[in-house]
Amino acid sequence: MPSVSHLHSIGELARASGLTVSALRFYDSAGVLEPALVDPVTGYRWYTEEQVAPARLVAGLRRIGMPVPQIAAAVRAEPAVVHQLLDAHLRRLADGLSDARREVDRLRALVDPVPPAATTFLVSPAALASALDAVRFAVGVDPELPMLAGVLFDVESDGVRLVATDRYRLALARAGADVDGPPVRVFVPVALVDQLRPLLDTADGWPVRLTVAGPDLRVRVADRTVTGTALPYDFPDYHRLLRKAVGERPTARRIPVDVATLRAALADPAAPTVAREHDGTTREVTVLGVDDQGGLRLLPAADLGTDALRVGVDGGYLLDALNAAGAPQLVLELDGPIAPLAVRRPDDADTYSVLMPIRL
Repeated sequence: MPSVSHLHSIGELARASGLTVSALRFYDSAGVLEPALVDPVTGYRWYTEEQVAPARLVAGLRRIGMPVPQIAAAVRAEPAVVHQLLDAHLRRLADGLSDARREVDRLRALVDPVPPAATTFLVSPAALASALDAVRFAVGVDPELPMLAGVLFDVESDGVRLVATDRYRLALARAGADVDGPPVRVFVPVALVDQLRPLLDTADGWPVRLTVAGPDLRVRVADRTVTGTALPYDFPDYHRLLRKAVGERPTARRIPVDVATLRAALADPAAPTVAREHDGTTREVTVLGVDDQGGLRLLPAADLGTDALRVGVDGGYLLDALNAAGAPQLVLELDGPIAPLAVRRPDDADTYSVLMPIRL
């Protein structure tokens, strides 16, 4: 066996790095920090001087809770990549802290419950109907995801924002309202939404009165009253979803489209699609791109390599979004093949939907 006089024993590296001996053995077995030499008889590990700094990096990343695969990547990466890994981990920690705070608030309410303050708002039946129509298509239908099977009513001081998502698409709409009481978020089950929607067409101009008191819901439409119970789930933080999906996108191309024309193009049996594996199944993907005049076009498979500004989506989902928007003209925002597609009304900044892209 070669001389070990110039090497550090595993105990010496443990003291120099702040890692325990057992941790060094673990990171060896995980392929993160392998010793320079292993005694073939005793199995004792030896390390070079150059491995002290990586070991200290591993110790620091371990202290902040970075997962082992990211630690392995950081040990072998250039400084710029390590900074990116640290930034991504900080974002995960911040998101986890937000989730933990919400859970702590829920636990405090369980330990020391207080009577819920009631919030009542009056809203035009036409405005509420329009908002419901704009988001209903995006309600989740997967029985294994009951936390998506409804519409979030996010009541603010001067209106209510409606939000629905099934993970593949997100839809938002807002209606002005006369609000009495504190802001409140209530997750309305889809059955109650569907029971309420036809009543709005018979309201004869009377405002809809909706009262939220804890999980209890009471809706008055003209001479009809509908009651129900909010879903007992935390709806996803749609603000965070929007920041990730849309946010400020200076590179996004905003393309006006005629809804009837695009709807006909998508419904055409000869419309070009591309077969791609997605969620374990093969799906026909509609690929949107931009023509020479800056207009929208459906890309055939042969043109995928020639158009950098493209995005693949489920054509049926796009049709749903077009139909739900309720406007003859819309604006589609394209920002490349891995960015979500935004579908907006040109005259209403509060009503739009987002479709998750399918990787091409």
